[in-house]
Amino acid sequence: MTALEPTPVTLQLHGVDHTARPTWKLRETIEFYRDKLGLPLIHVISARGWGPETHPDFLHFFFDSGKGSTIAFFYYLGSDQPDALEGRSDMRPAPDDHVFDATHTAWEVQSEGELQAWKQRLESHGLNVSVETRHEVIESIYVRDPNGYFIEFTRKLRALGALDASDGLLTLQAALDAEDKAREEGRRVTEIDEVWARKAQLIDARNGSGSAPIRLYIPQVEEFSSIVKDAAHRGDCRVVPMTGYDRIDADGPIEFQRSVLGVKPAIWYGLFTGGVHGTIEVLDRDRVRIAPALAS
Repeated sequence: MTALEPTPVTLQLHGVDHTARPTWKLRETIEFYRDKLGLPLIHVISARGWGPETHPDFLHFFFDSGKGSTIAFFYYLGSDQPDALEGRSDMRPAPDDHVFDATHTAWEVQSEGELQAWKQRLESHGLNVSVETRHEVIESIYVRDPNGYFIEFTRKLRALGALDASDGLLTLQAALDAEDKAREEGRRVTEIDEVWARKAQLIDARNGSGSAPIRLYIPQVEEFSSIVKDAAHRGDCRVVPMTGYDRIDADGPIEFQRSVLGVKPAIWYGLFTGGVHGTIEVLDRDRVRIAPALAS
C-alpha cells in the first residue's frame, strides 16, 4: 500500500476563482443572489452551444462573492429542470439528502456578529435559515437557493495547524487501508468504526501501543479537549499524553455522557476521529460506551 505524502509545495493554488452550477430559474436566481444576498452581478457570457449538437444555447452569469471569487450559473435556454430537483427549494436547510447536499458553496464571515447579521438579513427576506451549527473548526448557518442548492455562511473557530494536517493524513490512510482490506474480503466499509480502528493501529505502530485493552486517541485540539478533561478526573480510565494526542486507557468498559462533555452533536459523533482500540457498543445522541475488542 502506498502511504499518503504531503502535497508538494512547488505548485500552489491561490484560492477559488469561481464555483458554477446549472440553474433552471433565471429570474429567481438573479433575485436571490443579487437582490437578497446583495452580491454584485459582474459578468455574463451569452453563447450558442459549445460545439456538441446536444449542447443548448446558454447564459453563464457571475456574482462577486468576495476576495476575487465568484459564484456562477449556467442557464440553458429551453431546457427543463430535472424531476429530481422538483420541490428542493422548499426543503428545510438541513442535509436530508446527503448526496445532493454534499455539493454546496460555503462563504466565510469574520465574526459571530457577522454570522448573526447574515442570518437576520436572510430571514428578513422570508428565507428559511438553519440554526447555527458547530462542526469541529467552524460554525455555520445554511439556506437554500431557488434551485434547492445549499448555501453556507461560516466562521472559523480556530486556525488549522500542522497537527490538523498530519492527523488528516493518518485518517485518510486508515480509510484507504480499511477499504483495501474490505475489497480483498469481498465486502465494503460501511461503518466509520473500522476506519477509527485502523487509525489506532497506525498510531500504535508509530508511537507504541500501550497494553490497555481500550485505547482512545484524542487529538490535542480545543474541540476535543472536554473528553480528556473528563477522563483525567475519573477512576475508571487514565490519560497518557503523547505527541499530538492524549491517549485514554481503560481496562474495562467506559462510558461518556454528552451532557457532561458539553459538546454539540457534530463534535459528539466525531469524538473518536483520532482512533479507537476497542468496540463502540453504543453511540447515540447522549451516551457512548466502549468495551474491550473481541478477539478475532
